[in-house]
Amino acid sequence: MTLKLRSRLRSAASIEDAKQETFVRVLTSLKRKRSLATPETLGAFVNSVCNNVVFELYRSGARTAPLPDEYDEPDTSKPGAESSMLAGEQRTMVVAALERLPEKDQELLRWLFFEERDKDEICRELNIDRGYLRVLLHRAKLRFRERFTAQSTG
Repeated sequence: MTLKLRSRLRSAASIEDAKQETFVRVLTSLKRKRSLATPETLGAFVNSVCNNVVFELYRSGARTAPLPDEYDEPDTSKPGAESSMLAGEQRTMVVAALERLPEKDQELLRWLFFEERDKDEICRELNIDRGYLRVLLHRAKLRFRERFTAQSTG
């Protein structure tokens, strides 16, 4: 078994690990089954368990292969081409839906969401109280949503 492992594995530590794992599995299997069908098959059984352990080591080594030093990580700080394209399409859809709204709704939505003006300032500009601003905003959002969904589905 040692000769087989030396020819298939590189380091002494992995050879020792494979031997120990093979013995553990063989002894556990013999303990569960109590005995082999015939004593002459013990060598073949140990050999096949050793093969399985070596193949598992190969697979686990292939799964965790380190990346080369010159590997370049993708730049996640910038959006990808697809997301940029989708954002551009959505932006044009939002602008088109806004343009189909009444002028007062357009103005209100622009002030709140694009210019990020203070609601108290908007109330003074429109000469309304805060409660009525909430109603106007609700209606404007509802009209915008209707136009946006009609545009995207149609």
